[in-house]
Amino acid sequence: MKKSIIYYGLISGLIVSAMLILTTSLCYNNPNFQDQGSMYVGFGGIIVAFSMIFAGVKNFRDKHNQGVITFSKAFKLGFYIAFIASTMYVVTWLIEYYAFIPDFMDKYAAHELKKIHSGGYSQAEINDKIADMNGYKEMYKNPAYIVLLTYMEILPLGLVLSLISALIFKKKTNSNLASD
Repeated sequence: MKKSIIYYGLISGLIVSAMLILTTSLCYNNPNFQDQGSMYVGFGGIIVAFSMIFAGVKNFRDKHNQGVITFSKAFKLGFYIAFIASTMYVVTWLIEYYAFIPDFMDKYAAHELKKIHSGGYSQAEINDKIADMNGYKEMYKNPAYIVLLTYMEILPLGLVLSLISALIFKKKTNSNLASD
């Protein structure tokens, strides 16, 4: 099981890390900072990367476990694949942030505030957004918060897909073995 976890987790992590680098460069170098396109590319990359959860669980069940896997084992396998990929995503973001774009939060906050000022929002809504952005900028001064926030971007989807793959691929008995 460890080989499957490492193999599929690394493939998933490489995909999601490459997509993070791509979307960050698209986003950061865009005069509008973030647009819907980079968001869709990013989430699409996460979905493609996390398809390795399904591949890993099915492959382990069919090729290494004689076609049988419990819900618990399938979920664990999927979770560990998602955790490896998510950890690679977090590490990639930390490297990007600290080495290449330490002003990311300032640019992001300025972009968000520009959007809300031009969007016809009330002064109370603008003040709330300013407070939110200042809160995020403050959190980003602490590496532990950066790690937590970055895991929160990706790991919950990995958990959901691990649950779905466990439900799809669980198989308590092998009908071919039972008929022998």
